[in-house]
Amino acid sequence: MRTLLIGIDSGTQSTKALVVDARSGRVLAAASQAHGLIPNLPPGAKEQHPHAWRDATAQAIKSALKLAKAGAREVVAVGVSGQQHGFVPLDKRGEVIRPAKLWCDTSTSAECAVITAKLGGPAATIRALGNAVLPGFTASKILWLKKHEPKNFARLATVLLPHDYLNFWLTGERVMEFGDASGTALLDVKKRQWCSAALRAIDADLADKLPRLISSDQPAGKLSAATAKQLGLSTGVLVSAGGGDNMMGAIGTGNTRAGVITASFGTSGTIYACSEKPVVDPRGEIAAFCDSTNRWLPLLCTMSVTVATEMMRDCFGWSHAQFEASAAKVPAGSGGLLLLPYLEGERTPNVPDGTGVMLGVNTKTFGPGQFARAAMEGVTLGMNYGLRRLAELGVKPKQIRATGGGAKSKLWRQIMADVFNAEVVTLKVSEGAAYGAALQALWCWRLSKSEKISIQEITDQFVTLNRAETARPDPHRAAVYRELQSLQDETSRALRGVFARHRRFVLR
Repeated sequence: MRTLLIGIDSGTQSTKALVVDARSGRVLAAASQAHGLIPNLPPGAKEQHPHAWRDATAQAIKSALKLAKAGAREVVAVGVSGQQHGFVPLDKRGEVIRPAKLWCDTSTSAECAVITAKLGGPAATIRALGNAVLPGFTASKILWLKKHEPKNFARLATVLLPHDYLNFWLTGERVMEFGDASGTALLDVKKRQWCSAALRAIDADLADKLPRLISSDQPAGKLSAATAKQLGLSTGVLVSAGGGDNMMGAIGTGNTRAGVITASFGTSGTIYACSEKPVVDPRGEIAAFCDSTNRWLPLLCTMSVTVATEMMRDCFGWSHAQFEASAAKVPAGSGGLLLLPYLEGERTPNVPDGTGVMLGVNTKTFGPGQFARAAMEGVTLGMNYGLRRLAELGVKPKQIRATGGGAKSKLWRQIMADVFNAEVVTLKVSEGAAYGAALQALWCWRLSKSEKISIQEITDQFVTLNRAETARPDPHRAAVYRELQSLQDETSRALRGVFARHRRFVLR
């Protein structure tokens, strides 16, 4: 009989499920189920109902199990990766009170300012938490609920994150692990405990509404009878602690020791590394997160990556192949056409009022290919802003492991290598977060059997590079992108006041 694992990645656009052989690490089957944002919300608001994640997860698991021809007794462990920072409010019966405000919701800037002021200002806030309080994080969303929906806040019994909610559905247990908890802006990441000052800045009773914290190698629980029946699995199946999508992506890309950097080119863009100690940015631009292996994960996040390229592709009615072919005909730098990719505001740098700006439009650059390549270049330069900040903090890459939809493009991988001026490689299993969730589940299951094994031993054994897709930087193109990077940085700084005025104009 086979020994199988299920890895789940519940993202902003869909939920994916992998069935993985625990002995070989081979992916036996994969399935996904789409889910979308709630439409017609006010500017800056991005919400989904947690039931959509739950239902999509159930469907994806059942479809993947069917494709793998898996029996109920073969599955021994499940791991869940989820989009970070989303606020899932539960009442005392465990029912969802309202839709979750997501990581990409930028409507809570005022609440961020209130919390930061109560903590003594930006510098004091970073000293207390290790992180700034940004609109993407969870803390301001809780204060937003208290301020804007007091009746719902009065019902609040438990604060969960998206992956915690799926663990709750799977097991009935309300827990939160250190990695995902560090993205709430409520955790002191250096001490791995809730920051009482941050909690009091929101509500005197908030501590009673937070779940029990667990370490990354502990199980969240075992499948409840009701969920096991729904999925056609055994109640003995272990559910690991799980984690945020970036924490699970680190495991799935073998980023479990210093020197490796992962760059995820998905809906959003993230770059992160494994560190044996906290990496706290006094400017607050780099997030000082814990990871999901009981270490730390210094991370930068940009809000729009494939969002920008998909908007451009849809505009011209192209397939992915047509988009890439058209962009490939344009030389590096797109003739000076430069995208500032703040389509949904921006987190690194922190520009919540930002919008997209295309600089350099003229008769020579006003063409589909130029616009397509400028989209790819602009979002990559945006990510490189944070990569350079990581280097200033002492986190320097020996190799960049690219994952996400953007990493599937040969042209884009070369643009990454030239912009980052570093070797870029991909992984044989491209679904890094779901695969990482499965590997963490394997780690947790083997520890429960009293085995002495580290997560590095597991990732060293199972995570393999796709050497055929390696991209190396070209000195000439790298020089072009250094100049373009300077222009993007300067444009961003110059327009901060304009963005704020524009937002007031739109909202009046």
